[in-house]
Amino acid sequence: MNEKILFCWSGGKDSALALDEIQHHNAYEVIALLTTVTEEYDRVSMHGIRRMLLDQQAASLQYPLEKVFISKNSPEGEYESRMEELLLKYLNKGVTSVAFGDIFLEDVRTYREHNLSKIGMKGIFPLWKRDTSELAHVFTERGFKALITCIDSHVLDKTFVGRAFDEQFLSELPSQVDPCGENGEFHSFVFDGPIFQRKIPYTTGEIVLRDNRFYYCDVIPVPNLSIS
Repeated sequence: MNEKILFCWSGGKDSALALDEIQHHNAYEVIALLTTVTEEYDRVSMHGIRRMLLDQQAASLQYPLEKVFISKNSPEGEYESRMEELLLKYLNKGVTSVAFGDIFLEDVRTYREHNLSKIGMKGIFPLWKRDTSELAHVFTERGFKALITCIDSHVLDKTFVGRAFDEQFLSELPSQVDPCGENGEFHSFVFDGPIFQRKIPYTTGEIVLRDNRFYYCDVIPVPNLSIS
């Protein structure tokens, strides 16, 4: 019997590639996607993806989507307590693990595993320690399509936001920038690929600067999307 797991879904490329890896691993059964949404913005933190687009992704992926809502300036412990409440619900249903798209940030993995261990769950990291240059090219070679939704202006020029994540984008990245943006250099929205039943239609809006550092390209969902 396959192990029942939750999958931590951000809507970005690393999540998509990690989910693709999980689906090819016969040991797991994904019960639901799990994502964190900032209440005031109704978007995924950092990625800036609207909740409607998350819903459309989940429908195309054919998984239930669980959303954990946190406040913009959440007090210490709010994220952990709300996440724990949801995880306990699934633990009682026999789900003992959560999968993530993290690649090499040791502190992030330690944080996740520590919080999971407190309630008797464990983490799964299908992309862990894989070469990020290789992963970036694997993503495009498998037919995934993604848009760059956010860039850190301390390391990338504004012209990189709102672009397709493709071979041209990768070839133009400065040498100090990780090809998967694992250090937070950029974030993305995946709208097509082998794990989707159909492409997620969207249009792009304005590009804005937040916190005097991060440029966001607004990704606007096409309304009344029906996915069969």
